[in-house]
Amino acid sequence: MRLRRTSVVASLLALAAPALAVAVTAPSPSAGAAAPPRYREYVALGDSWSADVVFFDKDGLPDRTHVPIDCAQSHRDYPKLVAKQLGVTRFRDATCGSATTDHFTQPQKLPLGGVNRPQFDRLTRTTDLVTVGIGGNDAGVASGAMSCISALPVGVPLPRLPLPDVLPLIDVGQLPLGGCKERFTKGGVDRLAQNVARSEIKVVRALQEIHRRSPRARVLLVNYLDAIPAKGCWPIVPITNPDMAYLHGVFVKLNAMLARAARRGGAELVDTHPLSRGHGVCTGPRTRYVEGLGVVSVNDLAVAVPAHPNAAGARAQAASVLRVVRSR
Repeated sequence: MRLRRTSVVASLLALAAPALAVAVTAPSPSAGAAAPPRYREYVALGDSWSADVVFFDKDGLPDRTHVPIDCAQSHRDYPKLVAKQLGVTRFRDATCGSATTDHFTQPQKLPLGGVNRPQFDRLTRTTDLVTVGIGGNDAGVASGAMSCISALPVGVPLPRLPLPDVLPLIDVGQLPLGGCKERFTKGGVDRLAQNVARSEIKVVRALQEIHRRSPRARVLLVNYLDAIPAKGCWPIVPITNPDMAYLHGVFVKLNAMLARAARRGGAELVDTHPLSRGHGVCTGPRTRYVEGLGVVSVNDLAVAVPAHPNAAGARAQAASVLRVVRSR
């Protein structure tokens, strides 16, 4: 998912970052013997939670092998880990930060001037494995979550201010005083929940189009990690308890929508929760699989993108995918 306001400044910050070293242990997708190369042509599609976006880590700046540098694609995102374990002959990783289903068929303009060509361009008639991680940006979940940031342990819901959106990490049109639950559910209508529901048909149509373009492919739809707890941990993550509980519910709805979309679109669901439960944003720095608002991650040591999977999260995603791939 995306955090548009952080992209340019944080990417420039990454250019000045020092070389970083590896630190930490986490679940590895390489447990057990590597499977024989059942798949020859693997294409990965998706947003920042599939690109496992990073500003800078021990590999240096983001990977430019498959996409522009301002996609912030990790050298060790879960698609690359899966491709390595499966020993595929041809691999194309189209995943990109801020992507929506629109960017499957349209070019995606990026914050530093790059353009990621339509992700579906990587699909061919001979593609036999596709992973997809999408939907959160279509529903506006990431931007909604950022609006929940609170400088106080108790939310003070205020109306938006008519100010320009110019500062990174801070929506100056909305003071950081929490109360996002009240704003999103004002009048008894949950607008984020509505957005999630409306996104289902977009994901279904995307999955159907993948089957049309790559009729031989096994298609796996990967859901979002178990990142948001039902109870907050302010000020470690500066979101109040009521707002964190609300966001937890939104993520539950998002993943339920993806499960329905997988069934309707003829894809297999990869549930990342069994391997990520207990590793949410409120756990310790060496335990969490998704970073909060801090910039430095110790899983592995990196200049991380806030509110996105770290290297340990990528390994858990890869292990979840491999479980399903090897299930038949």
